[in-house]
Amino acid sequence: YPNFKLGLDYFKKSKNYLLFAFLIFLISIAIGYAFPQIFEKQILKIIQELVKKTEGLNAVELIVFIISNNLKSAFLGMIFGIFLGVIPFLITVVNGYLLGFVMDRGVSAQGFLVLWRLFPHGIFEIPAVIISIGLGLRLGMFIFLYHKKDKRKEFWKWLKDSFRVFLLIAVPLLVIAGIIEGFLIWVLG
Repeated sequence: YPNFKLGLDYFKKSKNYLLFAFLIFLISIAIGYAFPQIFEKQILKIIQELVKKTEGLNAVELIVFIISNNLKSAFLGMIFGIFLGVIPFLITVVNGYLLGFVMDRGVSAQGFLVLWRLFPHGIFEIPAVIISIGLGLRLGMFIFLYHKKDKRKEFWKWLKDSFRVFLLIAVPLLVIAGIIEGFLIWVLG
């Protein structure tokens, strides 16, 4: 319980970074939806590689693959924030553009209602990724925001608090999202 309270406090302190990450994500989705042709070849290649990796997997294997893939991506988005927040920013832009691209293709092929297929897992996955990215952005800004003597000690505190939020909030959301997404892909094909 004390860890959860500390994590929640740090989460609240990070809200501006979370909002910024969400805004960048929304803008990237809009760009991917409105201009899917910009990176069409690259996106189609990524999708083809994912299809190859998941071909023939049963439901449990698919769920494990999705969860581990999402955990790795979210973790890297958070931890690589220490490099001035550049990596989390890029991860946000790429993921947003990719989602916008997929939305455009889905709507073009099957109509607007196809977006409801994204909703069940997206309601958990997107907040988890935004949280991880926001934490990474906050870590990246540490050097600019913290000016007291004990920088190293305070940085480790920020890093520890980021891990706490990641483990207590982002990981459970990603597990739930992975189970839903894996099951839906397995059932719906």
